[in-house]
Amino acid sequence: MLTLGASLFTQAVFSQISDPAAFQAAKIDTLAQRLVRENRVTGLNLLFTRNGKIIYRKTFGQAAAGRPMQTNDIFRIASQTKAITSLAAMMLWEEGRFLLDDPISRYIPAFAETRVLDAYHPEDTSYTTVAPHRAITVRDLLRHTSGISYPVFSADPRHNAIYAKHKVPTGIGSAGNLDSFVQLIARQPLSHHPGEAYTYGLNIDVLGRLIEIWSGQPLETFFRERIFSPLGMHDTYFRIPAAKAARLAPVFSLVNGRFELRKTPIYEGTDPEYPLRGGIIPSGGAGLSSTAEDYARFLQLFLDGGKYKGKQLISPATIRLMTASQIPAGVPAKWDWPEFAFGLGFSLITPQNQSNGPLPEGSFFWGGAFNTHYWVDPVNNVTGIILTQEYFPASFWDLGFLFKNAFYTSLEK
Repeated sequence: MLTLGASLFTQAVFSQISDPAAFQAAKIDTLAQRLVRENRVTGLNLLFTRNGKIIYRKTFGQAAAGRPMQTNDIFRIASQTKAITSLAAMMLWEEGRFLLDDPISRYIPAFAETRVLDAYHPEDTSYTTVAPHRAITVRDLLRHTSGISYPVFSADPRHNAIYAKHKVPTGIGSAGNLDSFVQLIARQPLSHHPGEAYTYGLNIDVLGRLIEIWSGQPLETFFRERIFSPLGMHDTYFRIPAAKAARLAPVFSLVNGRFELRKTPIYEGTDPEYPLRGGIIPSGGAGLSSTAEDYARFLQLFLDGGKYKGKQLISPATIRLMTASQIPAGVPAKWDWPEFAFGLGFSLITPQNQSNGPLPEGSFFWGGAFNTHYWVDPVNNVTGIILTQEYFPASFWDLGFLFKNAFYTSLEK
C-alpha cells in the first residue's frame, strides 16, 4: 500500500505539486476561475492527491469580503462527518463491541417502541402508525435503510412536517445534547419498514450515540483519541477553538442571483457561526468542521489499507466490507442518479452505475450540505476534495461532477 509523503503533509502551505508532469492543471484552473467569475461559487479550496502525494492544491475567490480563500481555511463539512463516524463505528466492530445485524434497541431501548408511518393527514399533520416488520439494525443505520428520515432535507413532505411539528433538528449546529436528540429520533415514525428502502436520514447521528455507548467515551473524545490525533488531523472539530476562529470560512447564500454573506439563521434556526458556539449537539451525521488537508489525511487511510505511519487504525478487511455494496437487490433508493449503490458510510461506483461519470468501479464519494465534496479512487490511487460554503444550493451535486470531469480528463495514466 502507498503512504503519504510526510514532507508534503506537514507543510502549512504547498508551493509545489508532486510530479507535475503527470497532471495537467490548466483545465482545473480554468473551471475554478470561471465558476468564481460567473458567481456560481464565492470561493473554492481544492486538493487532489495521487499515490499518497498532493498533485494539486489551490484556492480561488474569496472566503469573505476582502479576504481571499486560504488553503488552511476551516469549513463546515456537514455530511462528510458521516464517513468519519462510520469508520469509528467499524473500529469498535473490529473489537467485538457489536455485530452489524444487532438490533439497535439492544443498546438504546427507546427504539424498541419505534413504529412505521401508515396514514398521514396533511391538513393537521396527524398520522397513524403500524409496528415494524423487524427491528432496526446497526447495518441499517450505516447504509440508511432504517426508515429514519431527515427534517428539512427530506424529499418526503410528510416527514418534513412531522419532524418540524416535533421539533426534530437536523444536527447541523443544533443546540442540545446527543442523548436527548437520539431519544427524540426514536419517538418519530419511520418512513418505511427497516430494510425495505434506502432513505437518507439521521441514521449516523444515532450511530454516533451508539459509539458513545460502546466505547464509554463522548463522541468527540473517541474521534480525537482514535482518529484525529493518530492521523494528525489537528484542525477538525465539533467546536473550533477561539484561536482558530478567524480561519472559519463564512456561509454564503444565493440572493437574487448573487451570493451574499449569510447572517440570518439556517436550517431549523441555526446560527451560521455554530462551529464557534458551545452547547451544540456533537452530530455524527453532520457536525464537524475541517480543512482540506485534514480530510485528505482521513481519506488516504482508505487507500493505505487502514495504516498510518506504521500504525494500523483499521484493517484492510474492514475497509473492503465498508466499500462493498450493502443495498440488497430490489431495495429501492430514491436518489438523483440511476443504479444508486451505498456501502457502510458512502456512495459507491459499481459496474451498474459507472456510466454516470468518470469515477472507476470501486470508487466511493459523498458530500456535505454546504456544497463540499470528496471522492476516493483506489484504481488510480486518487483522492479529491472540493470545499466551499454555500447554503443549500439547488444544484448541489453539480460542483462535484464538474470537477471530477475536469480532473479525470487532465490525469495522465
